[in-house]
Amino acid sequence: MAKTISFPSLAAPHAEKRPVTDTHHGATRTDAYAWLRADNWQEVFRDPAVLDPAIRAHLEAENDYQKAMLADLEPLRKQLFAEMKGRIKEDDSSVPMKDGPFAYGSSFVIGGEQPRYFRTPRDGGAEQILLDGDAEAQGQAYFRLGGTDHSSDHARLLWSYDDKGSEFYTLKVRDIASGADLPDIVTDTGGGGVWTAANDGFFYTRVDANHRPSKILFHALGDDAANDRLVYEETDPGFFMNVGGTRTNDWILISINDHETSEYRLIPAAEPTAEPRIVRPRELGVQYDLEEGGDVFFILTNLDGAKDFKVMTAPAADPRPENWADLVPHEPGRLILAVMAFRDHLVRLERKDGLPRIVVRERASGAEHSIFFDEEAYSLGLIGSLEYDTTVIRFSYSSMTTPSQVYDYDMATRERTLLKTQEVPSGHDADHYVTRRLMAPSHDGELVPVSLLYHRDTPLDGSAPCLLYGYGSYGIAIPAAFNTNCLSLADRGFVYAIAHVRGGKDKGFAWYEEGKRARKMNTFLDFIAVARHLVAEGFTAHDRIVAQGGSAGGMLMGAVANMAPEAFGAIVAEVPFVDVLTTMLDETLPLTPPEWPEWGNPIASAADYATIAAYSPYDNVGAKDYPPILAVSGLTDPRVTYWEPAKWVAKLRDEKTGDSPVLFRINMEAGHAGASGRFSRLEEIAYTYAFALKMAGKAEVTG
Repeated sequence: MAKTISFPSLAAPHAEKRPVTDTHHGATRTDAYAWLRADNWQEVFRDPAVLDPAIRAHLEAENDYQKAMLADLEPLRKQLFAEMKGRIKEDDSSVPMKDGPFAYGSSFVIGGEQPRYFRTPRDGGAEQILLDGDAEAQGQAYFRLGGTDHSSDHARLLWSYDDKGSEFYTLKVRDIASGADLPDIVTDTGGGGVWTAANDGFFYTRVDANHRPSKILFHALGDDAANDRLVYEETDPGFFMNVGGTRTNDWILISINDHETSEYRLIPAAEPTAEPRIVRPRELGVQYDLEEGGDVFFILTNLDGAKDFKVMTAPAADPRPENWADLVPHEPGRLILAVMAFRDHLVRLERKDGLPRIVVRERASGAEHSIFFDEEAYSLGLIGSLEYDTTVIRFSYSSMTTPSQVYDYDMATRERTLLKTQEVPSGHDADHYVTRRLMAPSHDGELVPVSLLYHRDTPLDGSAPCLLYGYGSYGIAIPAAFNTNCLSLADRGFVYAIAHVRGGKDKGFAWYEEGKRARKMNTFLDFIAVARHLVAEGFTAHDRIVAQGGSAGGMLMGAVANMAPEAFGAIVAEVPFVDVLTTMLDETLPLTPPEWPEWGNPIASAADYATIAAYSPYDNVGAKDYPPILAVSGLTDPRVTYWEPAKWVAKLRDEKTGDSPVLFRINMEAGHAGASGRFSRLEEIAYTYAFALKMAGKAEVTG
């Protein structure tokens, strides 16, 4: 495919080589492009204008190059954007969720980029706008709303925003009656906060200069934020930290965790000055989450070898480990993902045989029943309730062909009430599409689930192009959910495929463990195996597969490009984590210490160094005939720093054989999540889809 696709004959930007070397565990590496990392990267995250002019010039040259190389796609991008926008109900609104005398929800206005938050009287009535995102974003090049939390007396709204894309959130407090923000302003937070029982102040997470959530502070309303009280400081840079509340508003929960160990500390919400009380001290490999259920805590944990997790209980008055007792035993192959507690019921979301289900347990009797669906592949989301004393919970359901549906479910009567079906204004006929679940044999005999969507008229003779998406890290399972955007590909003859590779929890916790650290190579081999299986089964051909992944999925893209470039016709790597070894060797970067449990610590361990060095995409670029590659990134991204894809692209161009282009688009006003507005985000998706269509020889404007 790639060899028949035409591009303009333009010279690509050439990054100067300034070699630097480092040696670890007797291994010496040379990095010719290390200079693309700004020495003042912390300042750049806060103010992109201070970026080194030489680096800025190179990044802008990359943008100019990709723009010129893909200039012919502008009409297609516009058509794709119009299609995607046409599938969105522009003035869409959530179903308000009841809480006391009110019901709270969010909505958009026609043409609006940002959500509005509103409330109505509990049983319906006129909307009261609490926060208008479009008004707050006015005049900002980038603006993203963070968390919102109304006080339990319904008088104030705690809200946050990020205006750089660097995820340093500012917290504000709005007086709901007047609509005015109070003088209380807190900067450099993790994005949210939680009220005390008396609603006279809130707890929040402070992010340090290296973008790590290192402190929990308390702000009393009316006080100067400079005087906020330190509640707890986490001195281990390897742990994430957050603060939250419970549905009953009885407790403040400080959660501390990395990717394999967790710890909680408790503060009574009515006693904000109390010293945080530890529940179970952190123990390597032991994970647990707390859910309050009145006089007890329900504990979701992997304690005692419960790999797929079990549920335990402890008295809320004394939840020390010696008081923990089993409630829902561990069942291998049934992964419990979350629990929610209500006065008379305990609800859990779990996955078994690759599909999710909701299980409702009557607390008094222990009797259980399940909510499930019959489609071959689907997505199920547990929304729950803002209230504790209720028998009604909310959940969402969709499949790759079925638009999202929102239900209220009465746990006592087992009655489902359909509240909303996602509207597709331009029209959607599910009968026009087919969704399938395949199992692809991998290199070691493991069967990798693959979710497929394609138009019913698509020939399955190997001639169809395919967009193959993958992620495969952190235990994140990619749901087989409805996505209106990919219909633009399916309608043009694409097979849209999701490879549920190891590193996610799609087949249980063991599926995650088999794709991390020393076994990370399974993730990449699984993805390659899926590509080959799709070809063997007649769904597509290798030169017609466009592989796509973002963040850790972008690392997957870089790895498979090195390992099997012949298996793919093109690769799209979004905010790609491609310089894994360098990043994991630099403990000053925001996410490096917390990421060591996921990837390994190459500073301390020669074995971990060798493991990462064997697959790190940047370190394994070589003289190979790579397919066309498109990398997309954001300048202020604190998760995957911009210089990773910038260096990767430079090295690919220097070492690859063949004439396939390597393109790099960097958003100079955004971070990890890309553009902040809903339509701006659609323009970015249209950009990558237009590239995929060009690679398939389908770049013509239709209609």
